[in-house]
Amino acid sequence: MGIVNIDDELHDQIRKASAVSCRSINAQAAFWIKMGMLAEMNPTLTFNEIVARELRAAGVETAAFRVAAL
Repeated sequence: MGIVNIDDELHDQIRKASAVSCRSINAQAAFWIKMGMLAEMNPTLTFNEIVARELRAAGVETAAFRVAAL
């Protein structure tokens, strides 16, 4: 494990996002890094497509969930 130096403002944004996402600051930063790498490697996919692909690869079955009508 290494140390990554980031701007104080970016660290503050990671801290805020981690609270909303119920992740640790390190987990939030890792998520953003992973998603950024996947986005660069798959420039034709949207964020939602990347997340759906990763969930399927992890064995998460989303077909069991239905969204309620508003």
